[in-house]
Amino acid sequence: MLKQRVITALVLLPIVLGAVFGLDRLPFAIVAGLFFAVAGWEWSALMGKVGLAFRLLWTVVLVLAMAAAEFWQPAWLLNAMPVWWLLALVLVVGYPGNAGFWYRPWLMAPVGLLLLVPSWGAVVQLQAAGALGLAGPYALLFILLWVWAADTGAYFAGRAMGKHKLAPLVSPGKTIEGLIGGVVLALLVVAGVFAAGLLEANLVPLMAVALMTVLASALGDLFESMVKRQRGFKDSGTILPGHGGMLDRIDSVTAAMPIALAGFNWFGLPGGSL
Repeated sequence: MLKQRVITALVLLPIVLGAVFGLDRLPFAIVAGLFFAVAGWEWSALMGKVGLAFRLLWTVVLVLAMAAAEFWQPAWLLNAMPVWWLLALVLVVGYPGNAGFWYRPWLMAPVGLLLLVPSWGAVVQLQAAGALGLAGPYALLFILLWVWAADTGAYFAGRAMGKHKLAPLVSPGKTIEGLIGGVVLALLVVAGVFAAGLLEANLVPLMAVALMTVLASALGDLFESMVKRQRGFKDSGTILPGHGGMLDRIDSVTAAMPIALAGFNWFGLPGGSL
């Protein structure tokens, strides 16, 4: 499994970095859209026992929604994303008792659009326009670094100190200590880059946005885990050997990226406007 994970990462890394640093907005939007479309196809299988025609139709709707968002750029939708993720938090906290209410294909279909379209739009916006005084590709990687640091910190803190379960009915392996460790490491990374003088931002609002983003990334992970558990799936797919599905790789990003961009807008940090 480790060998498969490493090989898959080595294949994907140059593709992702080449797209982030080598492409202008529209071609990058298309390449990123392909990744998100694959994740959307996997999401269509998590909606419930739906037919192939329904899954194909929903995936086409997803692609059309991303195309419409690129040309329309609805800023109000991005700024409303924190409201959706607060609702998602309520669903996670109330699981499994509330699953009979929300786990229906006709509800999961628009939920999938809320997961993927704003996240894709935020990724494209950051890569093209930049943020915090960083050029686009570096701004995008910087925000992703928050998520990666949070995942890494959560893993090691959870293994070393994890005793109290974070959401045992959703993801039994995650602990409160792991979450705290991930948040601390991510904020240390942000503070370190700020101290190096690389950012155009005030520290307090920057740390506030980083905290929001990291907590949202953990919620995005939990939300997908909840849906997979309800569907009876271990992974969202098998397209990435050793890693599972595409959605498994971007579940944290689905929440983190739009929350980060909305936070920049709320706190008046560079990069928050569409």
